Amino acid sequence: MSTADTRGRARTGDGTDAFAGEEVFREAITAEGTSDGPGTGRREAPGTGPENAPDRGEMELAERHALRRVQGLSTELTDVTEVEYRQLRLERVVLIGVWTRGTQAEADNSLTELAALAETAGALVLEGLTQRRPKPDPATYIGKGKAAELHDIVAATGADTVICDGELTPGQLIQLEDVVKVKVIDRTALILDIFAQHARSSEGKAQVELAQLNYLLPRLRGWGHSLSRQAGGAGGGGGNGGVGLRGPGETKIETDRRRINDKIAKLRRRLSHMRTARDVKRDVRRTREVPSVVIAGYTNAGKSSLLNRLTGAGVLVENALFATLDPTVRHARTPDGRKFTLSDTVGFVRHLPHQLVEAFRSTLEEASDADLILHVVDGSHPDPEEQIRAVHEVFAEIEAGDVPELIVVNKVDSAAPDVLKALRTRYPDVVEVSARTGEGIPALVDRLAGALPELAREVRALVPYSRGDLVARAYEEGRILSEEHTGEGTRLHAFVPEMLAAKLEGYTLSTA
Repeated sequence: MSTADTRGRARTGDGTDAFAGEEVFREAITAEGTSDGPGTGRREAPGTGPENAPDRGEMELAERHALRRVQGLSTELTDVTEVEYRQLRLERVVLIGVWTRGTQAEADNSLTELAALAETAGALVLEGLTQRRPKPDPATYIGKGKAAELHDIVAATGADTVICDGELTPGQLIQLEDVVKVKVIDRTALILDIFAQHARSSEGKAQVELAQLNYLLPRLRGWGHSLSRQAGGAGGGGGNGGVGLRGPGETKIETDRRRINDKIAKLRRRLSHMRTARDVKRDVRRTREVPSVVIAGYTNAGKSSLLNRLTGAGVLVENALFATLDPTVRHARTPDGRKFTLSDTVGFVRHLPHQLVEAFRSTLEEASDADLILHVVDGSHPDPEEQIRAVHEVFAEIEAGDVPELIVVNKVDSAAPDVLKALRTRYPDVVEVSARTGEGIPALVDRLAGALPELAREVRALVPYSRGDLVARAYEEGRILSEEHTGEGTRLHAFVPEMLAAKLEGYTLSTA
């Protein structure tokens, strides 16, 4: 079955027509429907639907762009002390980062990435500042004097939010907000906000909610004494407050912490059940000895575009960080007919919050259990080697460091020649492709096929015509080298999984 669009033409991830030679490699790797993964959709039968009907990714992108914030129309109260009326959203922001090591160029790249995260979350970036310090100030993150300067910049630009390029402690968050008099959030809260906006499946939403609650738990706070009031004591009937109200009681913040802990426990149980379902599907593929290939890499490196280019999956593609969170799995075949699965995973980023790694562990385990990782790198980024290091750190955290890896440099059509030359020198075995134009895809297909393990057993059998079901399974699950129809039955020479080879043993031909 070809991966060309079922309406009669091949399509790229952004909905445009594929290049002229694309049919060559479309015949090499073929998609065969959805294996698992939330929100993967259903493929249309040939000949159905209008010629220009959008695929699932195009519809999701249109839905995401259907509601946009209009800047400058806010009527929010300017007094930050009115905490009950502060909206939990980003609008006009100032970025601040502390530069503790590395070069100035690395610090600028980190702040540029923070600006892209803020824009993805829906904010308008007004100013970006970096400060050179041996380590962040334990009180206000940037020091008392710089915090006062930041207050002046916020007042001059009219910003209503400050985003720090690092994870702030609860004390730093409170004290810095007291100085600048506007909302202050850190990099972790910003990434969690983006994940909350882009999560679509029930599993993805539960994972994001779990990460948000784990982040919120040590940062619970109120204004004045709103969370320090106590229930119980001497109120109500009786000298000690009556039944259930005796004793000193508990503060409101203790009640909220208990409720959050209960919610976290419920989410963990819920995700445990979802993980079981994912593990069952993964075990089925292992039983059938289907190799697994995982597309992983830095966010916005083009993983979903590459999946669309290889299999015509039609998943959402957008030039934004963390555009897709839910994994998509597709069956495919190599040019020589071997079957495997191709999975898209959530993107990584430097300093990926540990709450997200823990919450998305069941999804990220797709990489640790894979037979091969296609590590997609953004060749157009000014510092792709830093992205590779950040991804390898996440691999080590999820115990995927020993999985065979094939580095794929994407976006070579817009990459700088000196950057590509440096990557070739550092990683001689890289494959250079462009998911947008299709450049280098045939070479990637050949390298992918060569790197996959051979999990099947070679058999030569004479299968009687009454067991046509075994021949059909050999075509579906194995790789046929030759087939000949004789008077006694079908003579097969093929590579098939162990379970099917055992069923064919009674019909095996002697090789003597």
